[in-house]
Amino acid sequence: MRYAHEVGKVRAAERALMARVPDGALMQRAAAGLASVCARLLPAVYGSRVVLLIGGGDNGGDALYAGARLARRGARVRAVQAGSKIHEAGLADLLAAGGRLLPTGAEAAIAGADLVIDGLTGIGGTGGLREPHARYAALAAESAALVVACDVPSGVDASTGRVDGAAVHADVTVTFGTYKPGLLIDPGASHCGVVELVDIGLGPDLPDPDVVAPRPADVQPPEPGAESDKYRRGVVGVLAGGDEFTGAAVLCTGGAVHGGAGMVRFASVAHPVELVRHRWPEAVTTVIDPGRHDAKVLERIGRVQSWVVGPGLGTGDAAESLLEAVLSTDLPVLVDADGLTVLSRRRDLLARAAPTVLTPHAGELSRLIAADRAAIEAARLDHVRRAAAELSATVLLKGSTTLIAEADRPVRVNPTGTPRLATAGTGDVLSGLIGALLAGGLPALDAATAGAYLHGLAARLAAAPTPGAESPISAHDVITSLPAAFRTITH
Repeated sequence: MRYAHEVGKVRAAERALMARVPDGALMQRAAAGLASVCARLLPAVYGSRVVLLIGGGDNGGDALYAGARLARRGARVRAVQAGSKIHEAGLADLLAAGGRLLPTGAEAAIAGADLVIDGLTGIGGTGGLREPHARYAALAAESAALVVACDVPSGVDASTGRVDGAAVHADVTVTFGTYKPGLLIDPGASHCGVVELVDIGLGPDLPDPDVVAPRPADVQPPEPGAESDKYRRGVVGVLAGGDEFTGAAVLCTGGAVHGGAGMVRFASVAHPVELVRHRWPEAVTTVIDPGRHDAKVLERIGRVQSWVVGPGLGTGDAAESLLEAVLSTDLPVLVDADGLTVLSRRRDLLARAAPTVLTPHAGELSRLIAADRAAIEAARLDHVRRAAAELSATVLLKGSTTLIAEADRPVRVNPTGTPRLATAGTGDVLSGLIGALLAGGLPALDAATAGAYLHGLAARLAAAPTPGAESPISAHDVITSLPAAFRTITH
């Protein structure tokens, strides 16, 4: 896992460490790491043109000391002071190494730079950049230079990823001690480029993380053993689709079939059942009558280890009765799409002891927790935490950054995926996939995490089967790439 800590925890760890090391040691460690990354990025350090954008905080000091190290290796380093304050010791070191503080000509220097280091604000900065900081950020973006952010791109909220105005767009972000949530969560993550972590010794003083991002080794779907059979591998029940939305039934079932379940039981009204039988003959199907149902309808479908309910199901009385029947069981249940709309008026159905996974996008979550959609998209971390606590469920918030939350646990950030996933039906595939992982015995948080990871990886493989430019994909393409995604993480 990559571990991320919010600013308050980072500051506390820094204070604890600074009490044990010589004065200025932490800044020198950060500067050394920053300079090392910058040196690797440059074709040659000697003769390169480096511009430092310097604010009044410690990140400005880090950038000045890093600039001094590059200047001693022959780089032509120029510092641009953005505010009234500057780190005096860092500036003195830069000047002693041959660097310069530019009184004028910042625009020309930035335009002609090979590399720009952003030290305008630190991890404590909030809100969009003000002038002249915003102008310098814009000039860096317009230049041909590589832009390297110091700890976090200026203008990005380090704890949440919020961007409330002008902000630096970095090609590389060099962060110190630990990742910060804002480096992993959009919209902040989209400003970071490649994120490099420099160890400055904070580890022993850091508490439990606030956010974690899985690596391939952390994603462990159930593996069949020598004695496995289809029932031991897990049977997932899918209640999806109707006469109006038949595609959701086919796609959700496909995600489950390719998700590792030993068996998929699918139930719906006649027409979607006919389509699922044709496309997925592996699935065991049951035709149920239109209209309301009681809990006995589940007995007709057969024994399962998890349920997926909602995609294309409709939002009327029939759908509500099926959702009520499933949520009255003691089995793990994933609710998506139309099921979430029903839940927004029947939140009482969530009062259950068994695991419940909800997979909303921002609009669906807005109805579930009575929050503004734009507010959710601007502060995804805050709202997914609120939803998990308020709904007593595992909440997977879909979007440009997929977040998975359970109450009193670090929020998980999915690192895979592609904008090509923004196409109809891919969410139905994800629901079936996670349902299969639940049936295989994974806890809800792990099933949602593994499902999101594999789903995003499958989309990447579908969009770019060989390195190079991506192509458009469909939800069906994601299904057919799931076996390759599983192979990628298990070998």
